[in-house]
Parts: sequence; structure tokens; C-alpha cells
Amino acid sequence: MLPTLDDVLQLDAVRRGQPRVVTGADRTGNRVRWVHVAEVTDIAHLLHGGELVLTTGIALPDEPERLRAYIAELAEVGVSGLMIELGRRYASVLPPALIAAAEDHGLPVVVLAHEPAFVDITEAVHARIVREQFAELRASERLHEIFTRLSVEGASTDEVVRQVAALGGHPVVLENLAHQVLAADADGSDPSELLSAWETRSRAVRPGRRTGYDPTSGWLVTMVGARGEDWGRLIIDLGAPPSPRDTVLIERAATTLALGRLLDRHAESVERQAHGTIIARILAHAYSDPQEAAARARALGVPLSGRRLLGVVLRHRGPGTPAPPVGELSALAEAAAAACKDARLAALVGVLDEGGPHARVGVLASLPARADVETALTEVGTRVRKQSGGTVMAAGSVVETIQDVRRSFLEAEQVADVAARGSGGRLFYRLPDLRLRGLLHLLRDDARVQTFVERELGPLLEYDAQRGSDLTRILELYLESGRNKAVAAQRAHLSRPAFYERLRRIERVLDADLDDVESCVSFHVALLALSSVRWERP
Repeated sequence: MLPTLDDVLQLDAVRRGQPRVVTGADRTGNRVRWVHVAEVTDIAHLLHGGELVLTTGIALPDEPERLRAYIAELAEVGVSGLMIELGRRYASVLPPALIAAAEDHGLPVVVLAHEPAFVDITEAVHARIVREQFAELRASERLHEIFTRLSVEGASTDEVVRQVAALGGHPVVLENLAHQVLAADADGSDPSELLSAWETRSRAVRPGRRTGYDPTSGWLVTMVGARGEDWGRLIIDLGAPPSPRDTVLIERAATTLALGRLLDRHAESVERQAHGTIIARILAHAYSDPQEAAARARALGVPLSGRRLLGVVLRHRGPGTPAPPVGELSALAEAAAAACKDARLAALVGVLDEGGPHARVGVLASLPARADVETALTEVGTRVRKQSGGTVMAAGSVVETIQDVRRSFLEAEQVADVAARGSGGRLFYRLPDLRLRGLLHLLRDDARVQTFVERELGPLLEYDAQRGSDLTRILELYLESGRNKAVAAQRAHLSRPAFYERLRRIERVLDADLDDVESCVSFHVALLALSSVRWERP
């Protein structure tokens, strides 16, 4: 950053001349691009603006008109200031015409009471300028290194925005073209205040250039996109005109965000990332103030305050099914978001635990006070089913506050775990829909349930383990078929005699009569509990 005239006046080489500002004291913040010593009046055509002109005044004219013309030409070319040494041409004061002209044109004029060495001043100022330029170059190189590393590492949108705030020392917001906040870092200030009425405030800021500063809001804004397709804006809340480094910072960050979106074609959209981050942080109780979560969600167009909140989980059907590829889960999240939008249901929708073995899609639905939960879930479930038939959708209980959202999601995840094992075709599941299987799933960690399983099925499980047989599966098929031996044999792909023989072997191992209804009920409950105990859970 170039030094100001104020900075120059603080240099030892200048202070030795006892400088005094006689006009333009309010303009001493002018940047000094260079220092030029000139004793002639027709110097303006050789200048480019930003120069500090040094002179003894020895060749300045006596005529007031020519003095005014001299000052006007310097002001027109944009010099940062005029510094005049007293003693050679002017003993103690400058001509009134020169001072009046400088005041009229807003040109700072500084007099030096003692004779300085102009060469010392030029060397000192130029050294300061070179140091500043070198520092800017090093800062630019550092920014390049940081954002290149972020690009190579595939940093998330949140990480890039966090880096911009840390490097710039100001709040940063990434929004989409609908002025919804995709990521934000308040840099230590109040996030709720930063995001308050965001859409309204943002729509009023239109710098007119791809990167521009809006003096009314104090925002430095740049477009984010590539290949002629912009998809958002990156904003730094500076509160003052930007430095060249600020401009380099925001443009380099915008390039990193755009490049990340181009390279990661299979990743979820930036909007899904933003939604998923808010849900994950609510579930982890990462927000020290629930109002921050509400402010961030509201900036994305989803109100959470004063609403009925509902946690919903979507996952693929099947016990122990490995997490699907990122692209499939992202597609499911987009389908769920589209379903919520079509059903006019305000909701945050994102992938949770992405890349992990328990990755799933989370939906935080925000319902008006009078909305019917069953109707809303039916509309969303119907639309999701059309897009992804092999998906289980489970919902928790309705809660009234953000603090209780985690409880709703935990319930939804438990319901999804159980429902994914079954073959039911419901559009969505809630805890009452799971009946005995759901109860056993909730009690799966109870030592008494585990003891019951071992007591009822232990000998059979041990027999299978020692001999590599499948008698436990045969018993399960028999009971699931309503004790219809013919149907169970068909499902087991065995002949009836072979199936009957296995049933007799099971009776001997368990020392039980499979024609006894109570025994069969007990075995069936134990098998359902075993299924919940064995299944790996998040």
C-alpha cells in the first residue's frame, strides 16, 4: 500500500525541515506514488498523478494569475501535494494567491521552515514506497500459495470463507444469486447482526463491476463463477475503501470457490453444503447461541424461530448396506430438496457425515403452527419415491425449539435404522409405525434384552457357529412365514422333507417344541432383538 502524505510528514528526513501544512489539511490522506523535484512552472504535463512535488519556489512567478494557473495544473493532473522550502524564494509566508488557489482546488501545500536535503526526502519516501510494494508482492504470493493449497486439498466452501475472514480480518459472506447465504464467517463479531435482514440489505448493493466497492454499505463485492456462468457473490464487510491487497484477496478466493465447483462435479451443490453444515452444527450443539443457527438458516431462506421443527432422515434400504457413492447421496439430497420445494415446505436439506460409513441425508423441516405433519411428509415422500425408489424416509417427533432438534433427529435415525431392515413400502416411517421391531431396536443396548436373546437362541447360535450351518436363518424364515412350513420351505429353496428335517434338528438343539405357540413367540421376539443387536449402528 502506498504511503500517505501524513506518512511522509512523519519521516525523519522531512521532520528535520519542520514541515507545516498550510492548505488541504483534510487531504493529507492522499497517497504518494512518487516524489518529484521541480523548479519550473510548466511541470504538470510531465506528471502522471500521485506525485509529491518538492520545490524551493525559486522559479515561481510573481503574477497572481500565473501562480493560480500553476496550482490549477498540478491539481488537475492529480498530484498528492506540493512541498515548498522557505528561505530561498519566500522568507516566511507563501503568496496569498498561491494559498487561495490551493484551497480552492483542495491541494495540500506543506512549507518547510528549515532547509532540508531534498535528496534525503526523495530517498526516504522512495525507500518507503519500495518496501510497501515489496510487502504487497510478498502478501500476494502468500495469498496465491494459501488458495492454491486450498484448491489442491479440495477445501470446503466453509473453509475457504473462513480463510478469507482470517486473512482479511473482516466478516465474509458467500451468497447465491438469490441473495441467500451459503457460507459466512463473522470474524469474531455477532453472526446474527451480520446476517440480519441479509437479503434486503444485499439486494441494495450493486457495485456495477465484477469486483467493486459499495461505499454506502462498506462492502467489497466480487462475482463467483466460471465459464461465463456466475452462481454467487463473495462479500467482505470492510467498512472502508479496500486496499489493493483486499481486492487481490477477494478475487483469489472467488477463483478458488469457482474452481472447486468445477473440479468436484460429483459433490453436492454449494447450497446443499451450506444446509448440511447448519444441520450438522445444530446436532453437534456447536452453536453457542441458538439464535446464530436461526440467523444462518433465515439467511438461507429457512425460518426456524417460532416454528415447529421436524428432523427427517433419508437413507438407502438394507441392513449393513455400505454408504452409497457421494454422487448418489448428493443426488438424493437434491431430490429431497426439490421435493420440499415442490411441496412448499421450508427445510434445510444436506448430506450428513459425508464420506463416512453412516452418511445419510438429513432434512430439518420448518413447519407453520397450523401445518399438518402427516400431509407434509406424505407430499415430500411421494415426490422422493418418484426420484429414488430404494430409499427409506423416517421422521422424528415435532419439536418447538432449536435446542430440541437433536432429539428429533436421533429419533428419526433410530426409526430409519429399523425401517431399512424391513420390506415395507410406506412413504415414510415414524416411531409408532415400527411396533414391536421399533421397541426392540430402542432397547437393543439393554443388557436384559441381550441376556434374553442369549437365553432363547444361544444354543442354536453356537451350533451354527461350530458347524457352519444356517439353522438360525431357517427358524427365522419359519416364524416369518406364520409357521407355514410349505411357504417357509419355498422361501428357503429347500424341499419339504429337507426343511422338515432342519426344523426337527432345531427342536433338538433348543430343546423346544415348535408347535408350541408361546415358544415360537418367544423365539420370534428374540430373533427380532438379535437383528437389532447385531446390526452396526451409527
